[in-house]
Amino acid sequence: MALPRTLKADLALAGVTLIWGSTFVVIKLALKDASPLAFVLVRFALATALLLLIFGRRGRLFAPGLARAGAIIGIFLSLGFWLQTVGMQYTTPAKSAFITAMSVAMVPVLLIAFFGRRPAVLAFAGVVAASVGLYLLTIPAGEFSIGRGDLLTFFSAIAFAGHIVAVGHFAPRHPAGSLAIWQIGVALLLTSAVTPLAALTGLETPRLDWTPALILAILVTGALGIALAFSVQTWAQQFTPPTHTAIIYTLEPVFAALTSYLVFGELLTPRGWLGAGLILAGVLLAELRSPGATDLPGMPAPANPPRGNSV
Repeated sequence: MALPRTLKADLALAGVTLIWGSTFVVIKLALKDASPLAFVLVRFALATALLLLIFGRRGRLFAPGLARAGAIIGIFLSLGFWLQTVGMQYTTPAKSAFITAMSVAMVPVLLIAFFGRRPAVLAFAGVVAASVGLYLLTIPAGEFSIGRGDLLTFFSAIAFAGHIVAVGHFAPRHPAGSLAIWQIGVALLLTSAVTPLAALTGLETPRLDWTPALILAILVTGALGIALAFSVQTWAQQFTPPTHTAIIYTLEPVFAALTSYLVFGELLTPRGWLGAGLILAGVLLAELRSPGATDLPGMPAPANPPRGNSV
């Protein structure tokens, strides 16, 4: 008996979310053999090559406005990956995943700041819940300081929120495959420029120790986490409703916490779990919008919430 297409799409998205969640641990391990920007650079290089193979012949890579759209989206994507990967050196995979998940709840804030759009009540409640959750997850009781890794990851979540807004704005205007190539390609070019600049200024000494573990990490995070996951996501979100997608996406930090426990034995404190739960609740509230709501002025809401903020 054939499975309904909606169920196939939900299962595909669950598989993608499992890949994304597990990559937090993979990246943490890979940073033993590579510096952050160098690692991001080779990931983007592999993903760009694979996306060109998948979509290059079918897409119109030089359609009007496509390069500009890809450049804007690619800038946000680059910032998100850089800050998240550097931050991973100083925080744990589970905390990184839950903080990164806040990017969805931050979208209404950016829409207010840049488009003057008043958020829906659920979206506003989601931002508040996620913010309280972030405080409980990252700041120990009785203290008022946040760790360097958590802070960098928080800024990466802001960048990923900008990426979500940019994708929501440009995706209806351009083919998904072509836009994917441009945004990942721009991210590759920007990282190629920033990595030697970081070396010259002493911010990072580029390093790639080509161990079997690092090669596997590059394949998992570049080929599976970016190229394959993006392709499957593009197909699946045509057939599953937004409520399904929102619920499935909250599994990403859960999978990250599970893999971090299995690999590193990482356990959150009760306070941390409460914060993580509030972040997930905030993400759900921010994504479960009322029917007919708009993300940008004059633009109908996309069929499903855009993604791209996973490692």
